[in-house]
Amino acid sequence: MATEKIAITVDKTTLAEVDRCVKDGRFPNRSRAVQFALADMLARQKRRRLIDQLRKLDRAEEQALADEQLKGEPPWPEY
Repeated sequence: MATEKIAITVDKTTLAEVDRCVKDGRFPNRSRAVQFALADMLARQKRRRLIDQLRKLDRAEEQALADEQLKGEPPWPEY
């Protein structure tokens, strides 16, 4: 994966926690710790957006649309 350097500013407490994670071997260095944190944050945001969009759906309307699509189709076989 291609990477780019950036400069960030963090408070001393956060940096101390990152350094502790590096010292404990959870990450090889500060950079990887920040990369992991950003990737995790972006993944959570993506899931959150999906959940928010799903909440906007009207269940009754979606069910009616699904049922409408099945009109005239043979029933599904019993299992």
